[in-house]
Amino acid sequence: MHIKLVAINGRFTHSSLALFYVRNELEEYCPDVHTEILQLTIRDPYYEVMLELSREQPDALFFSAAVWNSDRVEELIADLHSLYPSCLLVVGGPQAEVVGRAVGEDVCTVVSGAIEAVGAAFYADLLQGKMKPRYGGSFFHLVDKRFVSPYRDDDFKTHLRNRNIYYESSRGCPFSCSYCLSSAENGTVHKDLQQVRKELDQIMLHKPSILRFVDRTFNDIPERALALWRLVLEYEGETLFHFEIAPDRFSEEMFDFLADVAPGRFQFEIGIQSTHIPTLDAIRRRIEPQAACATVARLAACNNIHLHADLILGLPFETEESFLRSFTDLFATGAHYIQMGLLKLLPDTMIRNNADEYGYCSCHRPPYPVLSNRWLDAETLQRLYWFAECVEKFCNNRYFPSVWRYLRKNDDDGAAFFMHLTKLSHAYRLFSLAATQKLLCRILAEAVAGREDSTVLRELLIYDWLRCGQRVLPEYLADPDEIPPKILKDRLYRGLPETLPGLYEKKNRNRFFKQSVFYEFSDQCLQELGFSCSNPASLVFLRTREPGLLQLQETALLPAEYF
Repeated sequence: MHIKLVAINGRFTHSSLALFYVRNELEEYCPDVHTEILQLTIRDPYYEVMLELSREQPDALFFSAAVWNSDRVEELIADLHSLYPSCLLVVGGPQAEVVGRAVGEDVCTVVSGAIEAVGAAFYADLLQGKMKPRYGGSFFHLVDKRFVSPYRDDDFKTHLRNRNIYYESSRGCPFSCSYCLSSAENGTVHKDLQQVRKELDQIMLHKPSILRFVDRTFNDIPERALALWRLVLEYEGETLFHFEIAPDRFSEEMFDFLADVAPGRFQFEIGIQSTHIPTLDAIRRRIEPQAACATVARLAACNNIHLHADLILGLPFETEESFLRSFTDLFATGAHYIQMGLLKLLPDTMIRNNADEYGYCSCHRPPYPVLSNRWLDAETLQRLYWFAECVEKFCNNRYFPSVWRYLRKNDDDGAAFFMHLTKLSHAYRLFSLAATQKLLCRILAEAVAGREDSTVLRELLIYDWLRCGQRVLPEYLADPDEIPPKILKDRLYRGLPETLPGLYEKKNRNRFFKQSVFYEFSDQCLQELGFSCSNPASLVFLRTREPGLLQLQETALLPAEYF
């Protein structure tokens, strides 16, 4: 029997952990079966995908269905059934039931729950070619809840080459958030540290670029999380480790350890969701929002761990005012990436079952985004959606870190600032254009032009522009009353000594001036940037990059006594 295991991933660099578990279970129960793993993407041409799946006419096709790919999976199953009616079609994953209802139980078999809990009858029926419409079971109802990494050494040379590696050191979630599919099952199972070490030894031998722990709450047991952080940093290399973190489960020992982690090794995804207490109560996400934001701010201040913080737009009891307050609270923490995703009313979740009570209107097709509710009419929700998109365009990159730091330091109302920026972005048609650094900077320059502190903000924009490696100022940042960069460079060339320790020696002086960019900043701007200076002075922007998270161009303050 020839079985193809199919995942439709979001992009090529992603991989599907589930397929490897399914392959191993199939080979254990059906040792004579030949399995083939196919990892495709949602962007692959549909007809070519059909050709690949039907090549050699497999006896069975297994699909993994999630909210981002279930429409494509549904189409493929329907067309493949028409093409090869004798081919067994099986679908599993979070959207399996939805796909099964759409195509009909006479077309495909639905598997619900973890593959380890599906039962021996499934494999017996598969081998006989006579499958029932549904199989399933709960992993947490098994007597033996052990699970091991499904990877083999050959996988890293084939299926996982140049892809993110996904790994689970625990299964389940201690929370029961009403919008999440994880709330459907209660329980959490943790691997012991010796097993994790053994499995990571195998994975890290292949030096993956990114290893993503898919534990739903990695630090649900703080002492265990700290032990695992110590463990992963024993592996030499440049692998980035990604963790999903709860902001209310940190110890002082964890903070002390994380302060010394090298930049670029850890990335945290932190679910805040809202700072509005009634909303947190309604979704059963009982955390103390001020303490959660304080945790994010403390981690951000170390500037060595990339922080991805989440809010959800459209939750119960969240008004426009409270949502914008949630954003302002989170913006003030200094998180590097703020994602404000639109609530999805996923099937079989508590919030979906209470949709009528909350007055929800949502799209009928995956991923089921909310259109309105009792607290946000359609017009208001649309306005906040574009606000969130504006933040996505301007904040979630490395273009303007000094501007955002200045606004946070001066306690600016982050929501009011980005609401104004959203209006300007609509005027520039930003959301239908490529969000280039030049366009974003132009809109931002106009947004700050009418403020009392517009002069220092324009200088901070210039500083950020040049630190991103740009060498020529755009016309909207240039000031005819300031020293032109070429004249400044000539003046510095004549005034600076033949050797300047730490920057250049006599033999490479000409190359230093050729490769570097110079700009004279006001003393106020320099002080905002952390330079000790009581008069205007020049900064040099070097061609080397700083070792921090953003890897911006290194800068140095030139000694004023030479010019």
